[in-house]
Amino acid sequence: MIKFEDIRHTDEKGNEYWLARELQEVLGYKQWRRFKEAIDRAKEACQRSKQEIHDHFADIGKSVEMPSKAKPRFIADYDQKMSRYACYLTAMNGDPRKEIIALAQTYFAVKTRQQEYQELFNSLTEDDRRLFLRSDIKQKNMLLVDAAKRAGITTGWEYAEFQDHGYMGLYGGFNSRDIAERKKLDPDKQEILDYMGSEELAANLFRITQTESVMRRKKTATPNEANQEHYRVGTEVRAAIERIGGEMPENLPTPEKSTAQIERERINKIKQAGKPQKLKY
Repeated sequence: MIKFEDIRHTDEKGNEYWLARELQEVLGYKQWRRFKEAIDRAKEACQRSKQEIHDHFADIGKSVEMPSKAKPRFIADYDQKMSRYACYLTAMNGDPRKEIIALAQTYFAVKTRQQEYQELFNSLTEDDRRLFLRSDIKQKNMLLVDAAKRAGITTGWEYAEFQDHGYMGLYGGFNSRDIAERKKLDPDKQEILDYMGSEELAANLFRITQTESVMRRKKTATPNEANQEHYRVGTEVRAAIERIGGEMPENLPTPEKSTAQIERERINKIKQAGKPQKLKY
């Protein structure tokens, strides 16, 4: 299978781009003229979406010396540097009956959405990131609960044990009560996930999504298998954090406010803003 990441380039500023000539070959266009028609249609789509064409399609050319001491002239080299968005638009304007074009459309659509998602997330405040991730974890935990039920986990005690196996893998042996104690929380009244920063929440989100995915693919059928898979995925996530030089989750700081408290404050602020102001005489 052709990997579009294999022809991805990065400039000196760390910006990614693709070369049109290389993309032409990968997408199976034998003639540049035909491929350029798709690029031209992509440029029109780019303009209609109120994007600057030159931000996504940059001509590559070269200077040549002219006779009689004339100034060097810039000539087109029939190649272009294309952003991921430009590649996406070009693929969308190709022939969808070609298998490789359909593959490219899917690939660049997904990757463009991921890039937009990351840019949006990076622009959020820490509180907003925490609220966003905590909400996502609640949704993904529902899928994990379903996976646990399919594995024969039915009681609250069994599910708590299942969750602890995931925590112990990720937190180097600490279960949920150990983590609560380290955070100086009451495990019977305060939810530990509500008292995690965005970095710690992201690690747990990865643990949850990967455990659910693995259990679904492997068709995990017993509580013991489910516990072992959850623990194994937790240790793998921990190992990945260690490999990249990240901070272990148990050593990350505990925020002063819970996500539940931040959410309540936001809701109250909205309610107050909607109340009519009393007239002062």
